[in-house]
Amino acid sequence: MQQVDFTTLTAAVRELQPEWIPARVETVYQSDRYTLALGLRTLDKKGWIAISWHPQAARIVLTDPPPRIPDTFTLSQQLRSVLGGLAMTGLEMPTPWERLVRLTFASRPGAEALYYLYVEPIGKYSNLTLTDADNLIITTAHQVSNKQSSVRTIETGRPYEVPPSLTDPMPSLEEPLDRWIDRVSLIPDKLNQRLVRSYRGLSTILMNELIVTTGLDPLQTTDTLSASDWENLFASWQKWLRTLTKVEGHQFHPCLTNNGFSVLGWDNSGTPVATVNEAVETYYTRILDREAFTQLKHQLTQKLSTILAKLRLKANTFKTKLLESTGADEYRTNADLLMAYLQEWEPGMKQIILNDFETGEPVKIKLEPEKNAIQNAQFLYKRHQKLKRAKLAVDPLLAEVQAQIDYLEQVEASILQAEEDSNNNVRELLQTLLEIKKELIDTGYFPAADRIAKAELAETKPRSLKTPSGFELLIGRNNRQNDLLTFKTATEYDLWFHAQEIAGSHGLLRITPGEVAQEADLQFTANAVAYYSRSRQSQAVPVVYTETKHVYKPKGAKPGMVIYKHEQIVWGHPQEIQIDII
Repeated sequence: MQQVDFTTLTAAVRELQPEWIPARVETVYQSDRYTLALGLRTLDKKGWIAISWHPQAARIVLTDPPPRIPDTFTLSQQLRSVLGGLAMTGLEMPTPWERLVRLTFASRPGAEALYYLYVEPIGKYSNLTLTDADNLIITTAHQVSNKQSSVRTIETGRPYEVPPSLTDPMPSLEEPLDRWIDRVSLIPDKLNQRLVRSYRGLSTILMNELIVTTGLDPLQTTDTLSASDWENLFASWQKWLRTLTKVEGHQFHPCLTNNGFSVLGWDNSGTPVATVNEAVETYYTRILDREAFTQLKHQLTQKLSTILAKLRLKANTFKTKLLESTGADEYRTNADLLMAYLQEWEPGMKQIILNDFETGEPVKIKLEPEKNAIQNAQFLYKRHQKLKRAKLAVDPLLAEVQAQIDYLEQVEASILQAEEDSNNNVRELLQTLLEIKKELIDTGYFPAADRIAKAELAETKPRSLKTPSGFELLIGRNNRQNDLLTFKTATEYDLWFHAQEIAGSHGLLRITPGEVAQEADLQFTANAVAYYSRSRQSQAVPVVYTETKHVYKPKGAKPGMVIYKHEQIVWGHPQEIQIDII
């Protein structure tokens, strides 16, 4: 994950200064353990500045309003009580070539500072610290005792100290070419690494970008550069310094690259964006959403696997009992035979062979030698009744367990289908999984303590595709959407599709009144519905379709579970579908 370096932090702060200084602090909100948002208002607008001390994604940028869910973090409560209603009068980087931002707060613009908020976006040591006007620490995101660090302690009530300065020299526009070459080429090594190690405030990503713009390879060694190579590289170096020191004014050109972001715009393959803040926030939002998506998908998958394993074990136990009960009638027949041929029985017999009433074939009947013929027959009758009662009791239990298995396999299929591709953004996929988690909580499979607030759930839409004739095909992403498609969205003209007896999504082919779906449309729909089922890897999948009026939801059925009639079958070929989601 690309981290915010000194250049990016300078660019972001420089963008924020003219827009949000001064501004009134309306509220402070903490969305997670690493991210704080300041709600600000100026004379003509209001907005939010996000401050993050995440180990890999630390930053300070303009952001969207946070979701309206309860804030239970102690840090934000302390900051809200101290800073609420004050004016933010300063936003600066107080130490040269250090990733440190200081926010100043006063009673009003022009008044003396009352509090300082220090933001240190320095990788795994990132932190956030609030001090009073005398720089005494009031609260901090991470307390650092003298046992944890002998260099710098960060504890409530102690004076705040800025991070220790690096010993490397600071880049300077006044440094001549020959001195600069001597410093960088002192030890033959990879060019990007020599630049990073020779000066403070540099990052490998920044130096790679700078080197590539001159037509050089960041990994080539310093002893392979010609005089003209050094001159071209030095020109780019000075251009970067002039941008950073405002000699050329606002010369930042933010863009999103294949692997991250750039604020200099030297990567010609990047996609330009309007502001540095947008580039940084977009990048980290995507990365963090992807991590949250992966984590939630793993959590849901593991939970479902555990539950399904238990249910399948229970189902197998019930099936074994039912298999035993299938011999119930045999016990009654044997008892009848024994009663009919009592004269054939002799004391001490362990078995008896009698002819069947209908076939005349010999039947071997096991006996208890200590019991007489009538007692053995009574035992067989009782055994028959017991197995018969067991079947009556086990049948509904097995049906209930099987219904749970079918439902959870449907949920599992929805989770497996939530995969990233070029047409899906990670935020939408994450919201889809959150909807599935909420469904599992509502149906009792997840603990109520994990309940998701409404504000966390954005309204997601079903997948939408176009058939060869131009009809719209909607495919649910989860059981909630499946129910909405089938029982809310569908009209009498539409056709309903589902993989036959296979967990998967509901498909709704929207038919315009007066139009008729062609064979190609039906085949395309069957292919797509098969693709969004558990049989995605199969060559051919039976897909049923029927008019929507023939699809019903049984009373008490779980989300997404339906019954249907008057269906027809089309064999879907999931490997042939060309997914073009709109």
